[in-house]
Amino acid sequence: MRRRPAALSFHRLSPLQALVDFVLAVGAYWLAFRMRFDLRHVSEVSPKFANLFDHTWYLVGICVVLAVWALGGYHRSWRHTDGRDDFRAGQGVVLGLLLFLGANGVLHPATWVSSQGITTTYPPPSIYGLATVAGIGLIIGARIVVRAVAERSLLFGFGRRGTGKGALIVGAGEGGRLVLREMLRNPQLGLRPVGFVDDDPAKRGTRVDGVRVHGRISDLPRVIDDVEPDEIIIAIPSAPGTLRADVLRAGRQRGVPVRTLPTVFELLQAGSGQVVRQVREIRVEDVLGRDPVVMELDRVGAYLKGERVLVTGAGGSIGSELCRQIARVGPERLILLDHAEDNLFRIERELLEDRQVPEGVVGSVIADVKEGERIREVLRDEAPTIVFHAAAYKHVGLMELNPVEAVRNNSIATRLLARLCGEQGVDRFVLVSTDKAVDPATVMGASKALAELAVESAAQRWTDTRYACVRFGNVLGSSGSVVPIFQRQIAKGGPVTVTDPGMTRYFMTIPEAVQLVIQAGSLGSSGEILVLDMGEPVKIMQLARDMIELSGLRPDEDIAIEVVGPRPGEKLHEELFNPFETLRPTGAERIHRAERTPLTADAIEGMFDEIALLVLEGDARGVAGKVADLQRVHAAVAEPADDPGRAVGDGASAYTGPL
Repeated sequence: MRRRPAALSFHRLSPLQALVDFVLAVGAYWLAFRMRFDLRHVSEVSPKFANLFDHTWYLVGICVVLAVWALGGYHRSWRHTDGRDDFRAGQGVVLGLLLFLGANGVLHPATWVSSQGITTTYPPPSIYGLATVAGIGLIIGARIVVRAVAERSLLFGFGRRGTGKGALIVGAGEGGRLVLREMLRNPQLGLRPVGFVDDDPAKRGTRVDGVRVHGRISDLPRVIDDVEPDEIIIAIPSAPGTLRADVLRAGRQRGVPVRTLPTVFELLQAGSGQVVRQVREIRVEDVLGRDPVVMELDRVGAYLKGERVLVTGAGGSIGSELCRQIARVGPERLILLDHAEDNLFRIERELLEDRQVPEGVVGSVIADVKEGERIREVLRDEAPTIVFHAAAYKHVGLMELNPVEAVRNNSIATRLLARLCGEQGVDRFVLVSTDKAVDPATVMGASKALAELAVESAAQRWTDTRYACVRFGNVLGSSGSVVPIFQRQIAKGGPVTVTDPGMTRYFMTIPEAVQLVIQAGSLGSSGEILVLDMGEPVKIMQLARDMIELSGLRPDEDIAIEVVGPRPGEKLHEELFNPFETLRPTGAERIHRAERTPLTADAIEGMFDEIALLVLEGDARGVAGKVADLQRVHAAVAEPADDPGRAVGDGASAYTGPL
């Protein structure tokens, strides 16, 4: 069914609004009639026009209502209208009277003979002019009165404007106007609007719903000094990170806190119509310098609908978000696998209590991916068609102290799971990897590089299963990431510890990471490594300073920043591609493929067999040597990057860290 245009749509109040306009149009016509004849009694009017009003009043009301409706005058409640709606209502009055002119000429003869003599139903031109002026005034005035009453702001905004903290609103569009109205309608919020800033030249110096637009967003420092707000609210849901950063910086310099409406992505995720109640504090991801990658989950995850999906590490940061988003697509069965009972219980209850999936769809399995027989049993009983492998040890410092267990869990277990999925006939297998697997310098990075090779080998051996690896950088908000570490240090009063003033890292949000993982299952051919374009790397020193300021404190004054030097194997800069890999497009926006010459499955499996034996014996030094050999072999076999558009490096990758 085709949807009606917005201008021709109905609102639940449309009949009442049309009735009011009908009465006002007739009233304007009557007023024009009385003014034309100098307010004389009808008996004193010229006999020629004695029956004029009686024969035509209803036609005026009908024509004006039809015209206003055609121009969209009844598509929403008048309390939510604005100046553009008022202008359309005025156009409706003019169009309606022109329509009346034509309809009256068709329906009624120009003159006829009555008992009073010759009379006419053709109004003199002055009636049209007076009725137009009166109609515009009454019909637009009614809308203004409704808005003023609803907003408790009579006299065009010079009456009551709320009490409480003064709020300066960034953005005078729909989002800003909704924020303003919520302030006026809900005094319990304790906010009163002190003005707008907006980059639209047409709005500068004007009033929006009675509140003045003081200037451009770039004028914020001056405007803050002029109106002295208690807080700033960014009311532009689609605002890029750079704009949010500029507003935050201007507020910080003058000690004014900044809050923001959710982004469009967050609104879609939440599915909520609330506005001011969702205003939140500025978060670190708002000022990272790039817009979040937003994918249409219903489209990129459509292949999951009706499938049996297994997520390992389902209770972790990435795994739990994977479960939330997969649940939205409508799988036949969603199997949550984790060896941590409390984490598994939390995500299971969240999915069921929020009714994201019916109870019979979710299956919770406590198992360790290192235990082959248990995993084989789960695959046999649950028969998943798609597997997302997010289970891994990822804390760099802990893995440096437990190197053998890092390889056992991240590498050997991935090899085992990939093999069992191939033997079971799973359709798709997706490994969650990390940028630390690129030219690895830590145990954790080396173990994930081995996991990528295990998937590469499985893709050659079990061709009926489509395998993929997904690499991304630091995930904001995940356990072990730098952001919660900084938050804890700030909460304790400092110091905030930074490895090196020049250190940089790539960052992404948990929803971005999960969307990439989900889309990876549908992209390209088996064995590919997919990488998200995460923009420019972020300086950790600047991130630390921003987080201190976001907490309302001053770096180096309230909270000290201490440079502690690198941990063992820690890099100054992370990379997304190995020197022997070439960047290739995938056809998906901002997702790339790391193309490299693969090792043979036999070579990988032979080396893995030796590593597995050394792991079993607990020989950390022997494992370190084999890992280094495997990386060197891969670098030697792979051709150097020859893409004229991007040369990814010029050296060989070989892990020689402290395994």
